[in-house]
Amino acid sequence: MRDVALRAGVSTMTVSRVLSDPGKVSAEVRQRVMAAIEAAGYVPNRLAGSLSSRHSRVIGLIVPSLENSLFAPTIQGISEVLRRNGYQLMVADCGGSDAEEEALVTAFLAQRVAGLVLHNTRHTAAARAMIRRAGIPVVETGTLTPKPLDMVVSYSNHEASRAMTLHLHRLGYRRIGFVSLPAAGNNRALARQGGYRAALAEAGLPPEPRLMLEMPPGLPSGAEAVVRLAEGPVPADAIFFAGDVLAVGALFECQRRGWAVPGRVGIAAFDNIEILGQMVPPITTLRLPRAEIGRRAAEILLDRIQGRSAGPVRVDLGFEIIQRAST
Repeated sequence: MRDVALRAGVSTMTVSRVLSDPGKVSAEVRQRVMAAIEAAGYVPNRLAGSLSSRHSRVIGLIVPSLENSLFAPTIQGISEVLRRNGYQLMVADCGGSDAEEEALVTAFLAQRVAGLVLHNTRHTAAARAMIRRAGIPVVETGTLTPKPLDMVVSYSNHEASRAMTLHLHRLGYRRIGFVSLPAAGNNRALARQGGYRAALAEAGLPPEPRLMLEMPPGLPSGAEAVVRLAEGPVPADAIFFAGDVLAVGALFECQRRGWAVPGRVGIAAFDNIEILGQMVPPITTLRLPRAEIGRRAAEILLDRIQGRSAGPVRVDLGFEIIQRAST
């Protein structure tokens, strides 16, 4: 620890705080300490001894947000499997920040967790290095990434987006708009955009940048998007919202304006939150196996911890298109 402190130009107490309670350390100091840890190899050496002799019976889970109800089924699925097997789940929220995820990985490893479940598939180099050297099993769940850290259980955001866009094309739509969350730093949004573009090419539809929007989350964003796309220079005859709350906001705005759905514009969503089936009209969407993702993630993690499996694991749980009256 002294070597790390000297490299980073801080006290040993600050190094200890970065490892045990990173939220109380400024981002600039934390980055300096993490760089020194990486250079000195301190965390791997410390963890190798403690983890090999004293694995905890705790699994760490890091999700982008605890406010987003989409993560609840996955958390519940993980927790159910772990509880039956005598393990506990520790959950943390990184706020969609790679740097904050890195800090949480540091904290979890310092607590000697037996394994990690990470929703994100994008990680800092320091987080990747720490995880590799800690030698504990890791499952990523946010998307079916082609190059996982260790194991991955999910569905393909690219293929799901592609499938829904082609479904709309088969229904007769030709000016298909697409609305996603901002793609900067968001691998899932990027994959969904890529799937949409791939479907247009497959269907022989020319790409039209004016039919693509990135919007922040929330009902008002969906309302704004449907107006911009339905009344724009290239009026959309259907809009695929890569987020359910956006789609709900869009339908509310159509109702407020007296626009028929799907007469004026068709609306499709990406997930299957409960309200979609109760809207008038109910909204076409994708059913994603979020609870099963949680259960399978916990199962393969325990298989690795308990020596029942070795080597990489890639589990594609797929998705299902739910056709409803909004398209």
